[in-house]
Amino acid sequence: MGDPAGIGGEITLRAWASRRPDTPLFFAIDDASRMGAIAARFGIPCPTAQIASPAEAAAVFSRALPVLALLRPLLTPVSLGMPNAAAADAVIGAIDQAVALAKTGAASGIVTNPIHKAGLRAAGFTFPGHTEYLGHLAGGVDGVMLLAVEDLRVVPVTVHVAIRDVARVLTTQAIVRCGTITAAALKADFGIARPRLVVAALNPHSGEMGDMGDEESNIIAPAVAALQRSGVDAKGPFPADTLFHTAARRRFDAALCMYHDQALIPLKTIDFEGGVNITLGLPFVRTSPDHGTAFDIAAAGIANPTSLLAALRTAGTIAARRAASGPGVR
Repeated sequence: MGDPAGIGGEITLRAWASRRPDTPLFFAIDDASRMGAIAARFGIPCPTAQIASPAEAAAVFSRALPVLALLRPLLTPVSLGMPNAAAADAVIGAIDQAVALAKTGAASGIVTNPIHKAGLRAAGFTFPGHTEYLGHLAGGVDGVMLLAVEDLRVVPVTVHVAIRDVARVLTTQAIVRCGTITAAALKADFGIARPRLVVAALNPHSGEMGDMGDEESNIIAPAVAALQRSGVDAKGPFPADTLFHTAARRRFDAALCMYHDQALIPLKTIDFEGGVNITLGLPFVRTSPDHGTAFDIAAAGIANPTSLLAALRTAGTIAARRAASGPGVR
């Protein structure tokens, strides 16, 4: 569901309405009457059909969006564009419900709509975001965030961290962990036999031999060496301003970036509408559109479902590859 005051409902309806042959079968965990009201308000040609279990989705998907009722329903009306902390329990409950279905195999993967982190924290939610909470539900897994468009995959080693704190929290161990999990996922989930990783520097000019910072020599280079010793094809650190032009992108399968915007700026510049957020290292498939709740346009009926459609296709592809590889593949 995501935050009910955001664009999650609208883009879900529009995703069904604009589905293509390569769009996998999906259902929403939401309130069917709420979804129907959004469709009517914005004139989206998407009928909804309430289902009692995921097994019923296939029978109705060709004619309507299947909607599985929330186990922890919304207890108060929520207006589009107006976040309401009273919805927090339903938002978290929808995530819990999706994970439970994925764990039992009733769903082959999870695609999460955007949540409002500040609103959830105000209601007592203690996790920075989806990635950390899903890792908790998976049994304490320390998941890795990979963001992807057609021509680029990036992994931010530090994620929701203030710029002033990045150098303090960045560690060799964190880079090695991200690189190891990313390389394994590129093999298992993306079918890349020998993944090539590049590692970005933190400082301008890769620290300029220590004149602009020593994190490259003290933290990042040792991580690259450790990854290489473990058999991962990793290179770096490279100045970040040299990594993302067209020719450079052909030389790697994923880039490890030291902080959030170092990863997200090139990705969104290449394809602002089509980015997908993928959580690596979980025992179930999880993707998400690479945007937020967009409260500012949630009541306007102009939300674009492109990123959600890409997330659905990515989840379907990964789930199919895991299924073909046999049980136990993560």
